[in-house]
Amino acid sequence: MAQDITLKVAGKPYRLSAATPEMEQLMRLAAADVTEMMTEFDLRFPDSSPEDKLAFVAIQEAARKLSAQKKMSRLVEEVEALQGDVAAYLEGMKKGK
Repeated sequence: MAQDITLKVAGKPYRLSAATPEMEQLMRLAAADVTEMMTEFDLRFPDSSPEDKLAFVAIQEAARKLSAQKKMSRLVEEVEALQGDVAAYLEGMKKGK
């Protein structure tokens, strides 16, 4: 059952709905991460608008997501290759008997 929660991002509250307790925890961690990044951008770019800083955060997070997807794809390929090696090895073991 979804639970309504309120998260603060850069000092502003947002009401959201979390489908599970695990999702609520992830959303709270994400809000804290975004707030931390916004604070860093406040220090680095004091004259930029909050909207610009939020765009910086979005771009940085999107780049991280794409990097993680690329890494996951490589890992899946490696697992598939290892599965093929194991299958070939087991097949060789059967023929060697």
